[in-house]
Amino acid sequence: MSDTAPKPRPAAGILKMVVVAVAAFAFTFSLIPLYRIACEKVFGIRLERTASEGVQDARAPAAERWVTVEFDGSVNSKLPWEFTPHQFSMQVKPGEQYETTYYARNTSDRTVVGSATPSVAPARASGYFNKTECFCFTAQTLEAGEQRDMPVRFIIDPNLPADVKTVTLSYTFFKNDVLTARAAAANSPHAAP
Repeated sequence: MSDTAPKPRPAAGILKMVVVAVAAFAFTFSLIPLYRIACEKVFGIRLERTASEGVQDARAPAAERWVTVEFDGSVNSKLPWEFTPHQFSMQVKPGEQYETTYYARNTSDRTVVGSATPSVAPARASGYFNKTECFCFTAQTLEAGEQRDMPVRFIIDPNLPADVKTVTLSYTFFKNDVLTARAAAANSPHAAP
């Protein structure tokens, strides 16, 4: 008895795997621009520029213009932290990088993880406020009673509309329940070593 059933071609299977791999790569590669579009167009949050764009902005000649940047900080009622800016305002020249710090302290007797949400006012200035370094990029963990200074580096785009004289940068810290629960489980005496 001879076997007359057609044998599967290995080339067809390999081709399918290559097509799936290319499609997955294309999808993954497109996530960054899609995320940027969603943040900027849907939520009105301008993400930071690349390092090369920041260098170009720093080299751009700025007019003798000064803008007042005000700083504000608050915490959600579920988060047992103190959070405030070290300084409440500063004069900045558009196109130049500046740094300020915020103070945070965990007032509870356990480890708590917080996530900061930034906002810029007036809303039309948010597209011109570029953070190059910020504690808001990642969740922050403070042990019981721990205190910390948190830096923010930023540049005001020289193309900020001329009638905008004051920009307010505000942060609200929220308790990150999932990461706080993980930290509590990791610190538990019953946790596996």
